[in-house]
Amino acid sequence: MKRKNSKKTEPFLSKVLCMTLIMAIALFTAGCNDKTAKESEPSAGTKTETEAAAGTDDQTIVLGEENGELTQFTLTVTDQEGNETRFLIHTDKETVGAALLAFDVIAGDEGEFGLYVKTVNGITADYDKDGTYWAFYDNGEYAQTGVDSTAVTEGGNYAFKIEK
Repeated sequence: MKRKNSKKTEPFLSKVLCMTLIMAIALFTAGCNDKTAKESEPSAGTKTETEAAAGTDDQTIVLGEENGELTQFTLTVTDQEGNETRFLIHTDKETVGAALLAFDVIAGDEGEFGLYVKTVNGITADYDKDGTYWAFYDNGEYAQTGVDSTAVTEGGNYAFKIEK
């Protein structure tokens, strides 16, 4: 049996197949780009400022709107590799913990002695797994109170560092 027009249909099928593949790749990469853009956008009420506003050489994440009625403090988060992230926070909350919880900077478990912070800025320290925990500092000194009972002070400098 002889096939008719097989040479004519092959280029047509190749073109259709190529166009379908190109469209599939374009749709796939467009979906990936949308997801990346959404992940990198700061959440509502946040913005990034440079040293002019925050007094640092690095970029600082600003949480809350500057307002004369709000208290302002800084938070420095140091991960296990020594990388630092700085926050400038404007809040009407009474405690550092309440302010950080309101902006989803920290998370943890409520216990007998208050909030046990397990996650800071999306980084989890797991004492049971590797002996690490989040240490809380108040103006450069190891805090004498938990984050949820430390009163916010204007211009205060607080820090969380992963320690063993």
